[in-house]
Amino acid sequence: MTSLRRSIGVAEEMDRPDCDPKLLRRTYAQFPLVNRVVAGWRGNYVRFIRPLLRRRPETRILDVGCGGGDLAKNLARWALADGLSTQILGIDPDPRAIDYARQAMRRAALPEGVVQFRETTSALLAAAGEQFDVVLSNHLLHHLEARELQQLQVDTESLCTGIGLHSDIRRARAALLLFGTATLPLAGTSLIRRDGLVSIRRSYTPAELAALARSGWEVQAQRTYRNVLLWKSTGSG
Repeated sequence: MTSLRRSIGVAEEMDRPDCDPKLLRRTYAQFPLVNRVVAGWRGNYVRFIRPLLRRRPETRILDVGCGGGDLAKNLARWALADGLSTQILGIDPDPRAIDYARQAMRRAALPEGVVQFRETTSALLAAAGEQFDVVLSNHLLHHLEARELQQLQVDTESLCTGIGLHSDIRRARAALLLFGTATLPLAGTSLIRRDGLVSIRRSYTPAELAALARSGWEVQAQRTYRNVLLWKSTGSG
């Protein structure tokens, strides 16, 4: 059985600039399926995001490290279904991700301008004085080491007037076994299985994440094998 010790020496294949472009695009295409099963964002939307959107007539949401853009589009669909007005910006420093997200957006049945994608970082947006009601990320934290994770929290505090919500995998032996078994049919079709197993090994336990949380942030362990790093601004209500 793989050790529970956090692995920091193995990179995900999709982060390599020379990774196979066809496999990378298939990976982005498979993200919606995998995220629907394991990421739990519908619950996070209902519990954390929707109440804030209902209190504010016009809102902006920032999705940091948006990848192929499926979370941003889902958030837009859920808000529209609830009759709520919001604009969502997905950002990623990888131009391949932004290119895919923009192309996929053209096929999405969403009003024009509700979701946009930009090749940039949270630090650059914070330096530019941008403001958002919600700043969130999915499966980003395990990519970050201590200094980078601290910087993400600093950026979030600067950018956010409502809530910061960073959701990621929680490292556990059972998570490795379940994910490895469930994704066997995807083996070889994309980078999902190989990189997903690396992601689990790189992810944080709740105690490790709490040790890196800045003042005012809290860590919540969620089902199934999830961590949420949560922050609320003083004006979030």
